[in-house]
Amino acid sequence: MKPLAIFRHAPGEGPGYLAEVLNRRDVPYTIIRVDQGDAMPKTARDYAGLVFMGGPMSVNDPLPWIPQSLALIREARGSDLPILGHCLGGQLISKALGGMVGPNPVMEIGWGLVEAVPGAASVDWLKGLPDRFEVFHWHGETFTVPHGASPLLTSPFCRHQGFVIGRTLALQCHIEMTARMIDAWAGSPAGRALIASPSVQTADKMRDDASHKLAALHQVADIVYARWLAALCA
Repeated sequence: MKPLAIFRHAPGEGPGYLAEVLNRRDVPYTIIRVDQGDAMPKTARDYAGLVFMGGPMSVNDPLPWIPQSLALIREARGSDLPILGHCLGGQLISKALGGMVGPNPVMEIGWGLVEAVPGAASVDWLKGLPDRFEVFHWHGETFTVPHGASPLLTSPFCRHQGFVIGRTLALQCHIEMTARMIDAWAGSPAGRALIASPSVQTADKMRDDASHKLAALHQVADIVYARWLAALCA
């Protein structure tokens, strides 16, 4: 089996819990450290699928690797290769497939509920999960759902939290979080500067009961990642 290509855009935003899932299943992968200047692949065909992680930048920034990422996504989608995006990664997928990315009405940061959008996509991709469940958020921008894709998740503060099209899954939220990632993000200068609001939690609030929340989040991730990996092997 060819490896998955996992694109990391910031040192603290690697595959996290996804790597644990892949290791348990003996799924090979390679991490392309965009933040460290790793060369972007020339073609998606060298990989079994593409995974795009988060990052603090905008997909609308004039960064040289963004057009390359969009081209890889379009190539993979055209070849029916599975694609998975988290937060910035989901925004890259949306933009590559004709969607728009711009400011969300509010910053959405910390633990918060998402809700399944009724329809065949949520029945298929979220089987075994409740209609509402808690995930982690850290974003100020959001995407639209591209033409032909099906909305999957929504939240009170961000209309589009996920969509699917074929074997492609784009998420605005984070299901890949680990205890180390929570501590690092909460303890960063941006985390320490957060001011509480209905859609934003302080660093201390993010850490409250984090072990229990992470255990529940990983149950969600196990189901969602298993569904995507089934698409990988289809």
